[in-house]
Amino acid sequence: MDTATPMGSMVFTVMAALAQMELEIKRERITDSVAKRRAAGKDLGGRRQTFTDSQIRNALRLIESGEPATQVARDLGMSRATLYRRIRELPQATSI
Repeated sequence: MDTATPMGSMVFTVMAALAQMELEIKRERITDSVAKRRAAGKDLGGRRQTFTDSQIRNALRLIESGEPATQVARDLGMSRATLYRRIRELPQATSI
C-alpha cells in the first residue's frame, strides 16, 4: 500500500484506528476479568507465594508423623519434588 497517496494514507489511518480500538477493548476485558477474580477471591496468577522455613519444618513434622508427602505438598500448594527440595535446603534439616 502506498501511504504517499491520499487513499493510501486514509486506509492506513483507518487500520491504525481499528488496531487502537482493539487494544482498548482487550485492555477493558482484562481489567474487568481481574476485578471479578479479585472480588471472588480467586487466583490472579503471577509468582507463587514463598514458604517460610517454619512452614517447611511443620510439613516435615507431618510427613514424619505418617502423613503422605504428596498430600502435605498439595495442601501447601506445591509439588512433592519442591517440598523435598525445600526440606533438603533447610538449615540442619532432618533427612527423610
